[in-house]
Amino acid sequence: MLAAGLALAPSAGAVPEDGAPTSRVAVHPEAVTAAQQQAVLDYWTPARVAALTQPSSGNPPRSGPDGAPWTGTATLSGTVGRLFFTNHGEDESCTATVVNSANRSTVVTAAHCVNSTDLLGENDEWLSNEMFVPGYHDGLAPYGRFVARAGVADATWLLNDQQNGLKFDAYDQAFLVLNGNAAGERVQDAVGAAQRIGFDRPGNASVHQFGYPREASGDPSRAGLPEFTGARLAHCAGRTREYPGTKEHPEPRGEWGAPCVMGGGSSGGPRVADFDPSSGIGTVVGDNTQGAFFDSSGRVCERGTASCTRHLVGPQFTSAITEPLYRAAEAAPVA
Repeated sequence: MLAAGLALAPSAGAVPEDGAPTSRVAVHPEAVTAAQQQAVLDYWTPARVAALTQPSSGNPPRSGPDGAPWTGTATLSGTVGRLFFTNHGEDESCTATVVNSANRSTVVTAAHCVNSTDLLGENDEWLSNEMFVPGYHDGLAPYGRFVARAGVADATWLLNDQQNGLKFDAYDQAFLVLNGNAAGERVQDAVGAAQRIGFDRPGNASVHQFGYPREASGDPSRAGLPEFTGARLAHCAGRTREYPGTKEHPEPRGEWGAPCVMGGGSSGGPRVADFDPSSGIGTVVGDNTQGAFFDSSGRVCERGTASCTRHLVGPQFTSAITEPLYRAAEAAPVA
């Protein structure tokens, strides 16, 4: 059953296996009143935030194109932030990105950072206590804290059972509409910049990917470095591959990503094409959702195979699925 207060509008979403178009935009109100917003801000105490940051390992710094701290322009780091929320009673975090929008209050992330089931693939719910902190680092909020006003996802995603990636993983993308910060600024104004968003762009491209991972997946030498604890922004850059999934767990077309060891917490982070390092601005063409492994010839291999390279992949944004969500989010009113 769809949540109370849910608004549905037709969209031109992807065609499911039975051939009947069913994709619709689902808009869920979150913290709308001043009291609701304050309750979220009060919930995220410094102690709760700190509990979502892994301890330092003391490992010596090590970085490469598949994972490094972001040390470039502050414009980029201002548009990407850490997203905090509560998922079935457990506090968690993802990554989200400010995208240029009519209401100057829209961020893009993964759908599983906005709406999710429990670990059994049951009890779907819109996540609570959603708070975005652009430019987050070391517990600081340089541009303020922004509580989510509404979540926007494809209604197909709300039926996700965690068992059928072929049917649902293309829909693992969502938007949040944000309230202003304590100074009354909308997020795009507070940050002073926003990333472009692109639809139907070629998946095979050189990209930059960003996130706030809480682990370095498959690389113990980088475990516990600040950029792999959730404390600071991490960065990968490289050429993408399309992930078809495995024989047992096939994936839909359009799951792309570059070599990257960013693990949990980087979900929802942007995959950026045409990135200009000097301006810190590019075009978000997809989001991070899962890890995939390829050998040197590009064939899929099993997780943990020593000769294989981990990629961080996710859906490529399209006019069929993504654009209706984006248009609904940027048109949403903000007090």
